[in-house]
Amino acid sequence: MNHEEPFSGLLTEPSTVVTAGVELFERTLAAQGVDHHRVDWRPPDDGTAAAIARISADPRTVAANEEAVSRLTSAEPRWTDVVTASEAVGIERGQFLHAGPPLTWERASGPMRGALIGAMLYEGMAGTPEEAADIAARGGIELSPCHEHGAVGPMAGVVAPSMPMFRVENAAFGNTAYCSLNEGLGKVLRYGAFGPEVIERLQWMRDVLGPAMRAAVRALDGMDLRALITQALQMGDELHNRNRAASALFVREVVPPLLEAELDPRQLAEVVRFINGNEHFFLNLVMPAAKAAADPARDLPGSTMVVAVARNGTDFGIQVSGTGDRWFTAPAEVPDGLFLGGYTVEDANPDIGDSTITETAGLGGFAMAAAPAIVRFIGGEVGQALAATRSMYQITLAEHPVYQVPILEFRGTPVGIDVTKVVRTGLVPVVNTGIAGREAGTGQVGAGLVTPPMAVFSAAVRALADDAGA
Repeated sequence: MNHEEPFSGLLTEPSTVVTAGVELFERTLAAQGVDHHRVDWRPPDDGTAAAIARISADPRTVAANEEAVSRLTSAEPRWTDVVTASEAVGIERGQFLHAGPPLTWERASGPMRGALIGAMLYEGMAGTPEEAADIAARGGIELSPCHEHGAVGPMAGVVAPSMPMFRVENAAFGNTAYCSLNEGLGKVLRYGAFGPEVIERLQWMRDVLGPAMRAAVRALDGMDLRALITQALQMGDELHNRNRAASALFVREVVPPLLEAELDPRQLAEVVRFINGNEHFFLNLVMPAAKAAADPARDLPGSTMVVAVARNGTDFGIQVSGTGDRWFTAPAEVPDGLFLGGYTVEDANPDIGDSTITETAGLGGFAMAAAPAIVRFIGGEVGQALAATRSMYQITLAEHPVYQVPILEFRGTPVGIDVTKVVRTGLVPVVNTGIAGREAGTGQVGAGLVTPPMAVFSAAVRALADDAGA
């Protein structure tokens, strides 16, 4: 046998060269007119190659991931009610929920402290901000993550017992998720503001807006959130930082039952004016819809799929299906984007909020190609929005069968973040977000993109590998 036969055409027939990692090779080939293809490859994060190999050999992983992403994408979230936080998640006076991984007052950032101070003033636990801060510093409040109570909260995500919350049910699996109502933009509690106007608005939301929303949804006998999200994607929203179409569709649905609810005419006008003038109102329904979709995919041994991405203003954390309720955390980064007024990056707090549950479910940054206008809010160019969505197909397990992107020929959004793919490719999830002021009481200072720390995905991979070995 002639051992040279397999290589006989190597130097005589046209060939294509693949380059990976070393730009010098690519530039040299291009200068010589050689047909070549560049692959954006890099070695796995430090110390994870053996862990990835062990996970790949785990006989549970493929089936577990198929089941996890199937549960996530087959969810049927419906808004069914508005109830108080005390009724929804069982918290009482002195207990508060917050966004992100577990946190203490001592480690809380400015906007988180500001939101907790505001919540204590709202609940009547203190008469002044100083008194509220003193109560918290003395251990007079109990803190717990929203995610650990079947809930999610935007930005600081602080939830107090008497606050009204949206109740969302996943009709496919019977589980529920909750979220507070959206306050609008500017100086609001979720961005750490706690002035008199903030407290007055929260009280109005408790006494007027919440009951009105309850009357509307009960008259509607629920609202199909999946259908509304699907339509909004085709109207230019990505459902995290752009909810203009979704909020307009929401108003169209709720105004007729509001008109029939026999509300006080003055209060009816206030409610309609508030929700119609708040383009982000629907965000607080998208978030529990995504939470309700992700929760049934939890606790599947061997699954490498992310079921929660959240930040508390100090830590960035993720939870993975195959590792139960364990949080993998690293320091949160400051977002990069556009700033309001005279604010700069020096005024910005590190990333904060549970709203990245939208990216977990294939929306937000993963659907930016559906919403090119988002770049006017977070910075960048339209091409970057398209590239962001395309890149996320490399780190996800599937394409969403319902959430589709028109400009990508109605391709499903990338969904089901796989921690092993993140570590293998070096690509981290694309996250767009609002930016809170560093100092308590400041409010929102901008919006932009944030880079999740690779360390949380590497830590999850190592934990999964340990479980596979065991």
